[in-house]
Amino acid sequence: MAENIHPFYQTHRGAMEAAMRQRLDLADAMLRERAHLAGIDGIRREVMDEFEIVLTQMPNVGGAASRMSDFFMRLTGFMALSRVLRRHGVPVPVIGEIERETYKAQLLTAPEAERLAAGRQFMSPENQALLREQAARSVTESHQTEFPEDFVYDFVEPGPEDNFEFGIDYKACGFCKLAARHGDKDILPNICGLDFVAYAARGIRLERTQTLAGGASHCNFRFSLDVTAET
Repeated sequence: MAENIHPFYQTHRGAMEAAMRQRLDLADAMLRERAHLAGIDGIRREVMDEFEIVLTQMPNVGGAASRMSDFFMRLTGFMALSRVLRRHGVPVPVIGEIERETYKAQLLTAPEAERLAAGRQFMSPENQALLREQAARSVTESHQTEFPEDFVYDFVEPGPEDNFEFGIDYKACGFCKLAARHGDKDILPNICGLDFVAYAARGIRLERTQTLAGGASHCNFRFSLDVTAET
């Protein structure tokens, strides 16, 4: 199966598998107590086998040159976990709770100073300039032809009455495309919920009132630095 994995993801495969095993360690008690699953060792093996399948399904969206490649590497493992738990009859909302709490626990294993520094870097003028550049590229016909599974998005500047620092409107979502192709639409909202966990861990306040997965025309991400995280 390894030969079907895109070379970029194959390069990072070891790290992705290690992160997946760590998540399963962190989820162990919740799988027993909330999902009411027995034979956890078997569940772990099933999730890792499913993750091997997910690795072959991950689309090429530009490799190291695209910021969205990292989103796929960090989050598609949760699709493997969702698929397995769904097959075992665990309700989708319970799957979402387990995944959010597991992801939060995993992110918080990194030192706070490191996480907050990453948040400041994300909010920096330099990164905003990069986001503008990649957003402008994402909407071009040439980019969409070369990477049809990629995200398509606009950079949003705040207006005089806005209380956010900048925003991103995702008009097409790589995870939505992936989920539609492989029958995962019902678990997609759980993947969307992980965004709040990821940004909060880095001291960033995310506001979002609609998503493509929920039937909206776009996902409206609005970002601000959470000053309370620095105190």
